[in-house]
Amino acid sequence: MNNISFDDKRIAKGYAKDRPWLHKSVIERIKSECNINKPFKNGLDVGCGAGLSTKALKLICDKVTGTDISDEMIQVCKTLYNTPEFSFYTAKAEETKIPESPYDIVTAAGVVNWVDKNKFLKNMKSVMVNNGLLIVYDFWISDKMLDNDAYTDWYQNHYLINFPKPPRNEAIWHQKDMPDNFIIEKQFNFQLNYEYDIDSFIRFMLLQSNVNTQIDAGHKTETEIHSWMKKTLNPIFQDQPRTLLFNGYAWICTLKL
Repeated sequence: MNNISFDDKRIAKGYAKDRPWLHKSVIERIKSECNINKPFKNGLDVGCGAGLSTKALKLICDKVTGTDISDEMIQVCKTLYNTPEFSFYTAKAEETKIPESPYDIVTAAGVVNWVDKNKFLKNMKSVMVNNGLLIVYDFWISDKMLDNDAYTDWYQNHYLINFPKPPRNEAIWHQKDMPDNFIIEKQFNFQLNYEYDIDSFIRFMLLQSNVNTQIDAGHKTETEIHSWMKKTLNPIFQDQPRTLLFNGYAWICTLKL
C-alpha cells in the first residue's frame, strides 16, 4: 500500500471529526452474520485511518491494534484512543508486524482498493490464528439522497465532471483467486443512511479522494472547492437536513492453516 495522499493533517483531523461512524452498523451486521456471541481477544484493524473502524472493531474485541500508512492518521488515533485496550503504529497494509499474540480477527475497511492483494493476504496469514476471521468491507457515497432527485443530477453531472474518481483496484474477490488458506465464507452488499446539513456535508465531501486528488495536484484550492460546493448545493439542501445513501459491501473470510 503506497498511497500516502491522505498523509495530511487536514485530512487526518477531518476523518476523525467529519466522517460518519457507519462502521458501527457494519460491525453489528457482521456480528449477526457470523453469530458472534462473545468478544474476540485480540483484533487488528488494517488501514485504520483516524480510528473509526478501530473503534467499531473494539465493540466485539477485548484489545485492538490499528495500523495505517499515514503517520498523521496514527497520531490522531493515539490522541483520541489513549487507553490500554487500543494500540496503533504506522505500517503498510502488507507489512503488519508479527504480534506477540496472533490476531483472531482482522478488519480492513476501505483498504483493499489500494493494496497488493497477494502480499496482503500472505502477511495476514503470518499474523492471524488458525480459523481467524478476516473481514474486508467498505462503503461509499452514492448518487442518491432520500426524496431529492436534484442531488442525483448534481452528483452525476456536476460533481463527477469536476472531480472524477481517481484510479483504484475495484475487483471483487472470488474464491478461485484466493490463496489455499483463505476461504470466503460469505459476501453481501448493504446500504446505509446518514443525515447531513449543507455545512457538514461539504466538510465531508472535502475529504473525498476525488477532491483530494484535485487539491494535491494543485488544480483547485480547498477554498475554491468549498465556495463552488456551497453555491451549487444551496438549491439542493434549501436550508434543510438531507439524508444521503451510502452503498457498501462486506466479505467474510476464514484462515485455515
